[in-house]
Amino acid sequence: MKKLMGAALLAVAAVAVTGTMAPAIAKEEKSDDGKGVKKVIPAPPEGKGQVVFYRPGGMGFALGCGVNENGERLSALGANKYFILPTDAGSHSYTVKSEATDLLTLEVEPGETYYVKCKIKMGIMVGRPNIAPSTPEEFDKDSAKLKYVDTDDAGPKVLPNPAGEAAKTE
Repeated sequence: MKKLMGAALLAVAAVAVTGTMAPAIAKEEKSDDGKGVKKVIPAPPEGKGQVVFYRPGGMGFALGCGVNENGERLSALGANKYFILPTDAGSHSYTVKSEATDLLTLEVEPGETYYVKCKIKMGIMVGRPNIAPSTPEEFDKDSAKLKYVDTDDAGPKVLPNPAGEAAKTE
């Protein structure tokens, strides 16, 4: 009980000092067709680019899409999850792996946002994750269902969670 009260007091103190639980990174606004909401991704930090990784639902619902760079886990995307990775300009190679490994190399430019979609395809024993470039329009179609997920503790940190949404790592 004392731990719970202590955590609540820390949260109240954080709100009092900063005015919010966490800076928002993605705002929600009505979709172009007016039938739902979509996530609006802000510009990357000054001098950096960013990659928005996301995984819509579908096949392999129970499987994660573990995104790695240079052998280091960045995050595991469950179905209907996304994360934003601010990164330095230059060439970056991202991998996902289960039975087989899929590789995507991006040339990141400062001030640019790139979208990467992870899908689970049929495998022999288990589903195979596949990553591919995407578009803001494709992300917008799925974004109303997507929930923010933070990176794993072992990987580099991403921007704080959107609009106070609880960050989760799967």
